[in-house]
Amino acid sequence: MTTTATPAQPKTEVPLLNVQVDGEWRQFPKGTRLIEACIKSGQYVPHYCYHPKLSSPGNCRMCLVQLGMPKLGADRKPELGEDGRPILNWSPRPAISCATEISEGMGVRTSGPLVEECRNGVMEFLLINHPLDCPICDQAGECRLQEFSVEYGKGESRFLEEKVKKPKRVDIGERIVLDDERCIMCSRCIRFMQEVAHDDVLGFVNRGSHTTLTVYPGKRLDNNYSLNTVDICPVGALTSKDFRFRMRVWFLKETKSIDVNCGTGSNILISSREGIVHRITPRENDFVNSCWMPDSHRLNFHYLHDEDRLKTPLVKSAPATWTDAISTAAAQLKSHEPARIAMIASARMTNEELFLARRLATALGIEQFDVLPRPQEGDGFLISNDGNPNTTGAKLLGLHCGGRLSAIAAGVASGAIRGLLVLGEDATQCGIAEGDLANLETLVVVDILPNKTTPHATVLLPASGFAEKRGSMINLAGRIQRLNRAISAPGLARDDWEILRDLIVAVGGPNGVYSIEEVFRAMAAETPALTGLSMAGIGDLGVELALDGAPRRAEI
Repeated sequence: MTTTATPAQPKTEVPLLNVQVDGEWRQFPKGTRLIEACIKSGQYVPHYCYHPKLSSPGNCRMCLVQLGMPKLGADRKPELGEDGRPILNWSPRPAISCATEISEGMGVRTSGPLVEECRNGVMEFLLINHPLDCPICDQAGECRLQEFSVEYGKGESRFLEEKVKKPKRVDIGERIVLDDERCIMCSRCIRFMQEVAHDDVLGFVNRGSHTTLTVYPGKRLDNNYSLNTVDICPVGALTSKDFRFRMRVWFLKETKSIDVNCGTGSNILISSREGIVHRITPRENDFVNSCWMPDSHRLNFHYLHDEDRLKTPLVKSAPATWTDAISTAAAQLKSHEPARIAMIASARMTNEELFLARRLATALGIEQFDVLPRPQEGDGFLISNDGNPNTTGAKLLGLHCGGRLSAIAAGVASGAIRGLLVLGEDATQCGIAEGDLANLETLVVVDILPNKTTPHATVLLPASGFAEKRGSMINLAGRIQRLNRAISAPGLARDDWEILRDLIVAVGGPNGVYSIEEVFRAMAAETPALTGLSMAGIGDLGVELALDGAPRRAEI
């Protein structure tokens, strides 16, 4: 069957409209929501129900502003002032900025007596039945209601009646606890489940002050994206069971990094304190994951603090210094002919680590070198069909991804391969029988946790987890992104690239790299797709690479 190319459709230019924001005229694309125009102008408008990635119901009323429309003359055309701009008639009634689109000649005031009185009134009504439990609320420190009550509230209450009591500590899902007394009915969670997760499981019941958020009868909030509702909840109504009462947010250090659970490479914030990761939340990147992240990925970090973490180098199961362990590993590997050694690396490794692994293979003359693939069934959203986060990087650096594993396994089983170097993988998952591992003369393993391979290692080198090191990875869309260190590795564990560099030097390979930036420069010098890039140049949001040889596209 032959196909014909379809000509590219011409890009439609969106007209720009003139809008006055707090006395200054600016231009915005047609279709822009008024609240977005204000924010882009540097004028913050408080809000609860509005979220840039969701529809705007306009139900919280916190974003009220004063609108002005052009004054029309007898000819029904706008009257112009001395500056050539339309003369505005200011409405005596406020308007919600989140659900109002801009129009030509429109004016908006984000402050003033009318706006301030409206915000005071909205805050007073929101706080009427709200419990005074900020000291024990998990949202304290990042609560919009708390912040806005200080900035826009009156600081006193005229409400003398009994507060309406609502359900507390309701278990509505595997990972979520609901406190209805704190809910301000912004409906963000409902809209997220409907519009993004496509699991219409949340809704409001009852009316007036007795309105409560709940799950539909016979259902639970067990969707794999449920914890995103905790992220976008502006108050403490929805809380994560995993993080609930664990740590005050103002004590946490946030580190920008990327998710390593699949090939999507979602952008994340690692929240840590004193060497412990307490939570992981999504970081906005419209090129990758928008504002969202799967629950299964964000919760997969507790193994970093597993009691069985490898913390000390071992030579024949006995503790050793790093100097002795590296020299012993190098001596054992060099004792074999190149044809009798194999190496298994991991597409969970960074580009820099894979680059040095390839250099180590070259220094030892190893040709039987492969990477374990991890095909899986994605969800069509943010979980990809590849369980490895850096398959694209491995291929870009010229590494095989699964094509030689069966030959390596057969060589180990037959005795043709007498030495094996395993980097970040369990060799038994690569088709090698555990009994065959025990027959190897040399088995050098670099990893962070015990597995079926580590007990048979002649040299075991403890490495760093994803939150304990720096580097870069390339997701399935061809976007190179940075992995950043949030905490230090436990015990004597070291950064993987340092281990590989020392092994290269010990076996007689080239030296000269003393930082991750130097490794990246060396890698970029040998990889055309990375030409002109640096670690710093990748930035917080990454860079789209031209993997097909075309020029790298500029991003705005």
